[in-house]
Amino acid sequence: MPFPIEFSPSSYRYSSRRSLVYARNGMVSTTQPLAAGAGLDILKAGGNAVDAAIAAASCMTVLEPTSNGLGSDAFAIVWVKDEMFGLNASGRAPMNLSAGMVRKMGFSQMPVRGWLPIMVPGAPAGWAALSERFGKLPLRQVLAPAIRYAEDGYAVTPVIAHLWNAAFEEFSQRTEPEFRPWMEHFAPGGHAPAAGEVWKSEDMARSLRRIADTGAEAFYRGDLADRMDAFARETGGFLRKEDLAAYHPSWVKPVSVNYRGYDIWEIPPNGDGIVVLMALAILNGMNINHEDPDDPENVHRMIEALKLGYADGLRYISDPDTMRVPVERLLSEEYTEQRRRGIGEHAAVPSAGDPMSGGTIYLCTADSEGNMVSYIQSNFKGFGSGIVIPETGISLQNRGFGFSLDEDSPNVLAPGKRAFHTIIPGFITKNGKAVGPFGVMGAFMQPQGQLQALTNMIDYRMNPQEALDRPRWQWMKGLEIGLEKEMPERIREDLIRRGHDVQIAENRISYGRGQIILRNDEGTLVGASDPRADGFVMGY
Repeated sequence: MPFPIEFSPSSYRYSSRRSLVYARNGMVSTTQPLAAGAGLDILKAGGNAVDAAIAAASCMTVLEPTSNGLGSDAFAIVWVKDEMFGLNASGRAPMNLSAGMVRKMGFSQMPVRGWLPIMVPGAPAGWAALSERFGKLPLRQVLAPAIRYAEDGYAVTPVIAHLWNAAFEEFSQRTEPEFRPWMEHFAPGGHAPAAGEVWKSEDMARSLRRIADTGAEAFYRGDLADRMDAFARETGGFLRKEDLAAYHPSWVKPVSVNYRGYDIWEIPPNGDGIVVLMALAILNGMNINHEDPDDPENVHRMIEALKLGYADGLRYISDPDTMRVPVERLLSEEYTEQRRRGIGEHAAVPSAGDPMSGGTIYLCTADSEGNMVSYIQSNFKGFGSGIVIPETGISLQNRGFGFSLDEDSPNVLAPGKRAFHTIIPGFITKNGKAVGPFGVMGAFMQPQGQLQALTNMIDYRMNPQEALDRPRWQWMKGLEIGLEKEMPERIREDLIRRGHDVQIAENRISYGRGQIILRNDEGTLVGASDPRADGFVMGY
């Protein structure tokens, strides 16, 4: 039986290290093979897709600490028993921190490292909430693989080793006392682990065990919270145990647009998933050459639609409690048509419209019962804030970097507020049935990668692996566009002719790393993993 998105399973028009993976009973797709294996083991032990997602996500804090950790934030879209649920496990700013305070310290924008961009971590609470509501196995059993890898160690994979070394080059130069635990924990031998070198963390194992044994209570209202509070006070941080104790993740209703017969779902703000939806809505009313994915006009229109979506997203997205423009208005047909009319033959510097006038890890899982999970977890800018809580292995995110210091911005930093987030899990349905989860990680590349993967599958009928393999473009700023060097020459030349400032990228890591799982009506699963990472799809 064919899949809801039509494709040729034997077509591989782009160079790739991977083939499609098919399975019947369950599937896990991640950027680290050991995490995929851990999730699959949980499925085989009687767990469901939610248990597998938690197992893989907790393993990723150990196996890919360059992108996420025990101090991460997370979002998830969960499909269970033919219903969709959204989880926002992003943290809030400390209650004793404001934009005015940061400006008085001499900053004109939020810094990347240190205590200032740290918010309350949401991921451990997210694991506990998912497990309590949908899991079949005890959290202790689900987190056991992560504890084992932290305790016994594992061989570091090549892409992660490269990112780890880049972080080491930065943090080895930092002399402030708050950064010393990073070196002690992540570079105990005075260097970053090389590919194939074994790394382990007994500190992380102990913290993971405390999270497992207490349903994350120790992290927010117990001994781990006390340690975070103490180190913050000792080194000039703002996070307090009262901030941690007050935190709970939020169950939210995902939002969608219909794109050529498929409903594309995202988590609502404070994440920027609506950027994808705004771009798709704009493209929905435009003619696309479905026979030629390398038609330069198609690429130009996609870039311009994305730029308009991002301009609005950066202007209007904030904590949903403080957003001044409703999501429904940003996605309305009236406003979409207004934005669509702004796309011409030539490149334009994007600006926000007036709607009232008229690294991160991603993984996905599936089980034999039809349950599916789209899950994303992040510390943000490579190891996050660089702050590691001594004797815990808790590396804290720097998601507060997404705040503005402009008091007129809806996204201005304020006590207890959630920041603009770049991490976005996606999901596809058709006629009320699940098609599957998808995601492309990588900071501000995420909406861009999702847009390209989706249009590759839906407009050009590429199979999921082709859709991830295809060379990508990336809007940087203004008229500046990055292209992977594999991009066809005729696209490069045409974009230059249209006024785009084209830059050729030598390194593909910053162009997104995606995972996709699709399901047909017979229950057969097909999965793909991005060649830009060390990822893997496993099924049985």
